Amino acid sequence: MRIKETLNVGKTDFPMRGNLPKKEPEWQQEWEDKQLYQRRQALNKDLPTFILHDGPPFANGNIHMGHALNKISKDIITRSKSMMGYRAPFVPGWDTHGLPIEQQLAKQGIKRKEMNTVEYRKLCYDYAMHEIDKQRTDFKRLGVAADWENPYITLLPQYEAEEIKVFAKMVNRGLIYRGKKPVYWSPSSESTLAEAEVEYKDIKSPSLYVAFPIKDGKGLVGEDASFIIWTTTPWTLPANEAICVNPRFDYSLIEADGKKYVIASERLEFLAQTFNWSQYQVIKTFKGKDMEYMVGQHPFYDRDSLVILGNHVTLDDGTGLVHTAPGLGNDDFNVGQKYNLEVLSPVDDQGCLTDEAPGFAGLFYEDANKKVTETLKNKGLMLKLDFFTHSYPHDWRTKKPVIFRSTPQWFASIDPIRQEILDQIEQLSFKPAWGKTRLYNMIKDRGDWVISRQRVWGVPMPIFYAEDGTPIMTQETILHVADLFAEYGSNVWFEKDAKELLPAGFSHPGSPNGKFTKETDILDVWFDSGSSHQGALQARSDLSFPSDMYLEGSDQYRGWFNSSLITSVAVNGVAPYRQILSQGFTLDAKGHKMSKSLGNVIVPSDIERQFGAEIIRLWVSSVDTSSDVPVSVDAFKQVSDAYRKIRNTLRFMLANTADFDPEKDQVDFQNLRSVDQFMMVKLDLLIAQIEQAYDNFDFASIYKKIIGFLSNDMSAFYLDFAKDVVYIDAADALSRRQMQTVMYAVTVALTKLLTPILPHTMEQVWQQLKEPEDYVQLTSMPKVQNYPQADQIMKQWQEFMDLRDNILKSLEEARDAKLIGKSLEAAVTIYPKPELKQLLEDLDTNIGQLLIVSRFSISDHELDDADQYDNVQVKVAHAQGEVCQRCWMTKEDVGTDAELPMLCARCAQIIRDNYPQALSEGLEK
Repeated sequence: MRIKETLNVGKTDFPMRGNLPKKEPEWQQEWEDKQLYQRRQALNKDLPTFILHDGPPFANGNIHMGHALNKISKDIITRSKSMMGYRAPFVPGWDTHGLPIEQQLAKQGIKRKEMNTVEYRKLCYDYAMHEIDKQRTDFKRLGVAADWENPYITLLPQYEAEEIKVFAKMVNRGLIYRGKKPVYWSPSSESTLAEAEVEYKDIKSPSLYVAFPIKDGKGLVGEDASFIIWTTTPWTLPANEAICVNPRFDYSLIEADGKKYVIASERLEFLAQTFNWSQYQVIKTFKGKDMEYMVGQHPFYDRDSLVILGNHVTLDDGTGLVHTAPGLGNDDFNVGQKYNLEVLSPVDDQGCLTDEAPGFAGLFYEDANKKVTETLKNKGLMLKLDFFTHSYPHDWRTKKPVIFRSTPQWFASIDPIRQEILDQIEQLSFKPAWGKTRLYNMIKDRGDWVISRQRVWGVPMPIFYAEDGTPIMTQETILHVADLFAEYGSNVWFEKDAKELLPAGFSHPGSPNGKFTKETDILDVWFDSGSSHQGALQARSDLSFPSDMYLEGSDQYRGWFNSSLITSVAVNGVAPYRQILSQGFTLDAKGHKMSKSLGNVIVPSDIERQFGAEIIRLWVSSVDTSSDVPVSVDAFKQVSDAYRKIRNTLRFMLANTADFDPEKDQVDFQNLRSVDQFMMVKLDLLIAQIEQAYDNFDFASIYKKIIGFLSNDMSAFYLDFAKDVVYIDAADALSRRQMQTVMYAVTVALTKLLTPILPHTMEQVWQQLKEPEDYVQLTSMPKVQNYPQADQIMKQWQEFMDLRDNILKSLEEARDAKLIGKSLEAAVTIYPKPELKQLLEDLDTNIGQLLIVSRFSISDHELDDADQYDNVQVKVAHAQGEVCQRCWMTKEDVGTDAELPMLCARCAQIIRDNYPQALSEGLEK
């Protein structure tokens, strides 16, 4: 009989390699076939509810790493909540209307303006649904558990109907109005943009100083002087109607190089250098408030430019006199309203100047800059032209500059509900905490919301017009449209004329002939997604309102978090969420935004093919998402190493508990050895910490704590010396069952704790365990046991671990000195201080076994030539005796059993008691 046949070397079917790219889709198909998501919901149907409401990604293109970070984070939360006593359904959503889909159809050669609107919208619908299928496949491949066959989608009739009801309630509160004021306008999209659809990029712009001759100085300034204004948008000068000054600032009439000008006093030195004035003097100084109602001459039109007062004027740049075009700027509009200035906006949908700008009509606004400056130069009124680079708003979809342009638009008024919204923010939780200030300030400072868009792919605004142009939006008409949308979808708006869309017999004083027209604009897509609290949370029986959490990227403070909050407070009086969790953006390893043009894009599908989705999931748990997250293949390689550590440690424990039946072989806590109790207490503390981290949505802490436990507590300590017990002792020896009890408990607990993060691997582990549930995803998190005397056990063993660190240091030095090779060649003697000696006696454990040395002894007297530590002397020598061929310890009792000469007395006794055939057959290496 061979010696190895007498060892309990563990065996398991759990493979060392996960082969994740191949196996994950198979497991996912099995989960779908066995309806695990539905079974989990059924198990939890009577439990308290936790609703994480999915912010709808736009249905366009395959998912990127930002999508993966977002959806996996949500999946970890809902899976953990489901295992921690909550009904936590996850209903995915998709945002499906808007410009990006129209752009995709344009790329395919489809010309919107040459098509029937209904047919065009059907093409948009088909494209969106195709993209949803594509993204749904991508998300499922990440292992995200959700109600994938019943998502909420903003283009579905029932959702559109609920959105119209939100609009109806806002109308009922008097929050919807039509006005003409400057809005972000994208010539490249031919539509208004919300603030959330604008991003800032650097561009090169002109820096132009212009003289406006003074027509009326109100006796304070003579008509032989000029006002100097500064602008970076010369193309807006045809719309100039005023010059704005700050009433609190000092202004000076100066003479420079024979000409007189009015400028802000504080800007004089800067302007003198800018214009290279060789000689200048201040003639007089006066306050801005004294300049009100002075009149300047428009530089190239026969039009007055009124001097007005505004607190938005600063001294950071320019001259302290601001060119004001109320139709082309927000501040200009607001201050112009106070002076009843005309709102002139001489630019069309494509960004070309109109006939209201004589001499420049037909020119694209950027091209008009050159002609305006030439005109000024010819008239001798251009004082200086330079160019500079600065941050400027761009359309976030087309990436092209936007302009401010006044057009008739529909607005949602914020002022009447602003304080309500701010009060709601005060009651919410934010992670990170700075999110509260960010959202609060955005609401505090934001203007009215432009909710109309000049597109066709979206939810039509349910507004009719009477013959006299009066807008009709009563509760009766709007809710009738909502009913039609619920039954037929919003395409009915384009399929039928206005009369057919109105309630039967509807009449209006403004339409004596019974004729009506309908609005052609659609609702802003942020109104679409911002109505999901009504269209999903309140409309679906499996969800509830308000939700417990919204989780999205930090850009959504100006997007979905913002629009949802406004609409919900407007119609429900409360916020749609109790907590916001925001995440940073995914960037490349150098901190750059990922883009195809830079060639730095890493997509989830590539990582899945190379490593598996499980590695992406583990990576999500390992990173700090409160700020931007760098992504690189190297990062996934590092996480892959951590995954192998998890997998192989679990595999070792599975192999060494293969013959362990928890029903029969488990040892009660009070009957465990001291070291086993220590590990059970450590596990109990870990369970409490991990569940607290799940409650705090602190995935990185979970990752660190579990990796630390597996590496330091298990692999480097408990499992390291375990081989001398589980391999060497008799199969059913109490010492072996005690260690197996711990290993099995650790494996079951870690499998459950890691399931929200690594569901594929943990299901594979679960199949090797002897637990009643067929899937770990259908179990609950392990319960904290709060073992008796846990604090004392931890204190004692921490003191032992400090001693162990000192002894390991001495062993390492002995190894470096070639005194020993492996630690099993060592004999360790210590001389402890009385308190430490008492501790070791109280632990009542085989310390030599824990240290993996062949001999351990405690001396009653001080040691010569020993390593000195605070409370102990440590001396390492080479162990005396021969090496036992079974346990590999160096023992002086090897060969004391004449029939088993290769073995130490301990191993010989085990053979005699458990393998009698070895004595008759003989024992070989």
